[in-house]
Order: sequence, then structure tokens, then C-alpha cells
Amino acid sequence: MLWQHPSDMTRLILRLVLAGALLLASHARAAAQALDLDTATVADLNAAFDKGTLTSERLVQLSLARIEAYDRKGPALRAVITLNPKALATARALDAERKVKGKRSPLHGIPIVLKDNYDTVDMPTTGGSVLLEGSIPPDDAFVVKKLREAGAIILAKVNMSEFASGGARSSIVGQSRNPHDLDRSPSGSSGGTGVAIAAGYATIGLGTDTGGSIRGPASSNGIAALKPTMGLLSRDGIIPLALSFDTGGPMARSVYDVAVALGVMTGVDSADAATKRSEGEFETDYTKYLKADALKGARIGVARDFMGADAEVDWVMEAAIAFMRKAGATIVDVRFPKWLLDAKGEFYTAIRYPEFPVQLTAYLKTLGASYPKDLPQIIERAQTVTSPRPDGAGPNATRWSMFARELASGSMDDYRYMSVRDHGLPLVRQVTEGVFAAQSLDAVIYPTASRRPDLLSAPPETPGGGAASAANIANLTGFPDLIVPAGFTAEGLPVGISFFGPAFSEGKLLGLGFSFEQATHARRRPVHAPALPGESLPK
Repeated sequence: MLWQHPSDMTRLILRLVLAGALLLASHARAAAQALDLDTATVADLNAAFDKGTLTSERLVQLSLARIEAYDRKGPALRAVITLNPKALATARALDAERKVKGKRSPLHGIPIVLKDNYDTVDMPTTGGSVLLEGSIPPDDAFVVKKLREAGAIILAKVNMSEFASGGARSSIVGQSRNPHDLDRSPSGSSGGTGVAIAAGYATIGLGTDTGGSIRGPASSNGIAALKPTMGLLSRDGIIPLALSFDTGGPMARSVYDVAVALGVMTGVDSADAATKRSEGEFETDYTKYLKADALKGARIGVARDFMGADAEVDWVMEAAIAFMRKAGATIVDVRFPKWLLDAKGEFYTAIRYPEFPVQLTAYLKTLGASYPKDLPQIIERAQTVTSPRPDGAGPNATRWSMFARELASGSMDDYRYMSVRDHGLPLVRQVTEGVFAAQSLDAVIYPTASRRPDLLSAPPETPGGGAASAANIANLTGFPDLIVPAGFTAEGLPVGISFFGPAFSEGKLLGLGFSFEQATHARRRPVHAPALPGESLPK
């Protein structure tokens, strides 16, 4: 090319620069207009449904594609036990209903996963045990009925610690793996739900919590979750571990989605006497509490009793505390009495172990004649399963060896159980209420897990925990505990922060957690569950 004048070159360069800028701007606009399924909330999905850029059928197809890519193939996360064969047909029917009648609720057409201890009338409920393989319950759990009535789609039943105790391993599909680090535990007992939500298999999942079983997996997998106040959600139709402590709860990638799911599931249930406590307390819309400035003026206690075990976890906690101060919160250090820290593990075990054989028997009596009817029959059947199967099912010796200890732990009418039930637990509640009242605290924060997620090769944790974890204080008291992603260690392992509050303070906790989440945006997509082709959709 011959240049006629230096200004010709200048004009050409300017045209090229302008063209490049326009192209970059076009790409930026396209990116801004794309719906990122990893960060999309229920509100974002509903907006896309309303605009016609997304259907429930397409959303379920995308969810199934992620399960196909990551659950048994690729990283082999092994979170799913059973897929719902009717999920796509249900999605199509709900899309048609939306066009004619509008949506039933914010969860209309939204895929969810259930820990496999929630009864489903159309899918097996195994408790993660090959010993209950194929068991179809007589009806849905109360909260499952609520979700279906709201238009949610049960996409899958997911893996769990067998009978909700121990690490994230079951005898029916084996070990679930952490999508942030395949050599690390996703924690139990709701580990399958934690993995499934973090890896984007579904928008919302349900877990259960007896001694930290929603909160540990939420922290280890880097998601949000809530262990609600005892009695806020019905336990009807959930395989029991210990009803003095058991509760279900929502798990999601955002605090907003946790709040939406919670409001759909609340209500007094005649089949669960504990829900009577929630009368006049429960709400059907917790999203009204989600304000970005909720931390301003809040009084937050820091439970430093549960720090000091892992320098990297502590660093994330200190950064979180700094964020809260900057957002206008007053921070107060608090301490729990030493006797409570020393005794809480024994209090937990004194209740948990004796209740399991009795309450499991009541559940087993609702199942078909071919299934065990009590814990001795469970033990007897377990002794016939001594070799692994090609599909991953096989012995779960660590959990099965615990059956004998549970059976021999004493009855629910001996002095060891009754003294803790009648005197120990009320004492813990009174002291914990005093911690809140003495400093007029809105919440107490602590690292959900004092240490980073365990290596799968590490010895199993001791049930009930010790002073290194605060989680079971929420079970001993029956108080709510919200988990929000707080950051990562240098190895890329998630760290969660707990917002612990008095009974029925879910609205307050969700507001504080949302404010923290919006200030930090600490959650990240797991490295072992990247975006798949075709997932970028117009908003």
C-alpha cells in the first residue's frame, strides 16, 4: 500500500482503533446481557422465564447435562443417587401452566435436589444405604409436598452420609468428592446436596442437620445454607437420626435463594408437634429482609473460642470482620463458658445415640415388608454385604460399626439421657440466650468449620465434635444458623462464615448474611465443574 500523506495512516489507525473498541463494546454488552447459570438467582431465572429467553424445560436440560458431564464422568463427583425420570415431562407441563395461569410461586419450574433421607412417593428413599435400596415411601415428606405444590421440580435424590452420620460416604454410591478439590471431603452428612448445588446440578437443594450436617457441607463446598430454628420446618417424612436435634433446611448458591426456599416450606404440620412452636413466628416470604445495608448499625458478636485452629481460616474470618466494620456493624468479642465447650460434645452424644434406634424403628415400620424393621435387623442385613459392586455400592464399615454403639448406648428413660434432656439442654439454651442478651447482639459469627476441608485420606471425624466446632451449639439450643461463603484459602478451598442467632431470628440472619454477601461476593464456581458449552443464555 502507498501512503499518500501521513494523515492517511493516522486516519486508518483511528478507524482500526474505533472498530476494535466497538467490537469490544459489543462483546461487553453481550456478556452483560447473558444469563450466567452459576450466579443466577431464582429472581434472575424468573425474569428470563417471563421474557421468554428461558424455559423450565431448557433449565432442566442444562442441569441434566451438568450431571451427565460431572457426576460419574469427568471429576466423578458422585453426588447423585437417583435421577427423576419424569423431570423433563414435569418441566414441560409447568411451562405450559405458566403460559396459561402464570407461576404458582417463585419456585415454579425451578429444579431442586433432595438429600436421600426425604421421602418421595415416586422415587426411592434410601438414607444413603444399600440396606434400604429401592424403598418407596408411602407418601411425600411434608416439605416435599410444599415444594411440589409451589411448582418446584424434584430433579434428583442425592448422596449423603449413611443414615445422616459420619463422612460424606454412603453404601449405595460411595464417596462424594469436593468439586473445589477432588482430594478433599465435601463434608457430611448433607455432602451430596452441597456438591450438587456447588457444581450447578440444580438451583436449590435440601439437606438435614443434626449436629452440623447442613452447615459443614455448605462451608466445604462454598455455598449458602440455613439450619433453621427447631420447629420452623416440619420433619415429617424425613428419616430420623435424633429428633431432639434433627431439622431440614435449604442450601443454595445465594442467600436470596435460601430465603425464597425457606418461605415456601414453612407452616404448622400436625404430623410434627415441634412445628407448633412456629405458630405466629413463621413467614412465607423471607426475601423482604434482604437489604444490602442490613449490617449498618448491627451488633455482631465474634465467637473467638472457635478460631485458632487454622491460620488461613482465621485470616478469612478477620477479613470478614473488617468488611462488617466497614459496612457499619459494631463488633464485640464474646466467649462461651468453658464448661459448655467441654461438655457440649458429650451432651450431643447422650441424646443422639439413644434416640436413633428408637426413632429409626418407627420410620422403618412405614416401609414395605421386605425391609428391616429395627436396628438389629439393619445390623443383620449389613453383615451380608461384604463386597463392593461394579456400580459403586458396597460395605460402609465405618458407619456400620457405629450401629452397635448406637444400639448399646442406653434407653431414652435412663438417667444419662433424661438428665441431659431435662436439665443439660435447657441450661445450654439459657446460657446461649444470655450471651446474646448481655451484649444486645443481633448475631454471633464464627467460622463454620474451624479448619479447611479434610483430605479424604484423613481419619473420620468424631461424631458430635469438640470445642473446635461451634456447630452443635445450634442443635443443642434449637437456634438458627446461616452460612455464607466468606472466602478461600491459598489452596483454593472455601471458607464459610456462620451467622448464629436466637430462636426464630431467621429474617434478621438472612438480612445480615445478604448484606455481607453483597459486600464481598466471595463465592466462586468450583474449578472441577466449569461452564459447559451452551450454558450462556440471553437474559
